[in-house]
Amino acid sequence: MQLLVATRNRDKFKEIIAILADLNLEVISAADRKGLPEIVEDALTVRDNAIKKAIETAKVAKMLTLADDTGLEVDMLNGEPGVRSARYASEEASYHENNRKLLAALHGVPLEKRSCRFRCVVAIADENGLVDTVEGICNGVIVEQERGGGGFGYDPLFIPDGQVKTFAELSLDVKNRISHRAKALQKAWAVLSRYVRERGG
Repeated sequence: MQLLVATRNRDKFKEIIAILADLNLEVISAADRKGLPEIVEDALTVRDNAIKKAIETAKVAKMLTLADDTGLEVDMLNGEPGVRSARYASEEASYHENNRKLLAALHGVPLEKRSCRFRCVVAIADENGLVDTVEGICNGVIVEQERGGGGFGYDPLFIPDGQVKTFAELSLDVKNRISHRAKALQKAWAVLSRYVRERGG
């Protein structure tokens, strides 16, 4: 049985296939399927973006599709960058540009007031438009400069609660046990397992 992941982000796809490795599924990326639309992420919440990506991609691909959307919510910034996390600095912003803008926005703010969370919503849709959603949250703080060469996005700036290293300094194995995406995908496991059982995968 195949599962299409509605992302062209290779970093994100690498995490997802690692977390879902034990499921009896062939996981493929939207980047490897021709003819799939680029979904405009114009919803007001990460949940609605995930649902939109999953449903629209599943209908075109005619196969079970998983999509996720993630936002970094910084308390001192009233929840920003939130749903615009990937496009915080500009529509085509690089990871570093987004990180630089975030650091500038928090300039002079002490570490104890730099609390935040990653919120990840995973949506799983079939070709008929039926959709399930689950959510994972990882709380932490934003450090004052980028640290570590691993991960992607805001990982060099984010220390999860209970750790002293940023996501970019932690091994992928550790990150994939504690991250927001890991928590959401662990909940998605039951949904995907149901599809595998029902379709004889």
